[in-house]
Amino acid sequence: MYLMYLMYLILWIIFNGDFTLEILLFGIVISAAVFAFTCKFMGHSLKKEKQMYQKSFRMLRYICVLMIEIVKANFAVIHMILSEEEEVEPTLVRFSSDMKTSMGKAFLANAITLTPGTITVTLEESEYVVHCLDKSLAAGMDSSVFVRLLQDLETDKEGE
Repeated sequence: MYLMYLMYLILWIIFNGDFTLEILLFGIVISAAVFAFTCKFMGHSLKKEKQMYQKSFRMLRYICVLMIEIVKANFAVIHMILSEEEEVEPTLVRFSSDMKTSMGKAFLANAITLTPGTITVTLEESEYVVHCLDKSLAAGMDSSVFVRLLQDLETDKEGE
């Protein structure tokens, strides 16, 4: 679990541009010193490192879902624009979320804004005001997949 230490050592070897026993031994000592400094003065710990790796898979999942939702919303907006029989009805939606951290709230607001057809107008406390290009885009916004994934990331953060 000393991945940070190994990264320091690998960087030392790469920056030296050569690999000898002397460079390796100096790298081991210097990487240990930098790692100790990082742990003592920058708040790094093995527990935090482990939680970061556990959270990274959840974050990767969130990013993949975000990209899929952006593509799906792009097609929905294209269909609205090109369809002659459908009348577009813009609407403002107000909803509250159970996000606990300001970062989770900001991530949700950004996910909504990045998704075509919706823009987060305001975010105050836990209340969002979102402009939707059409009423169909507003359905289920307060319990969307973004909310569930971000809440999952927040509960993981609380364990720190």
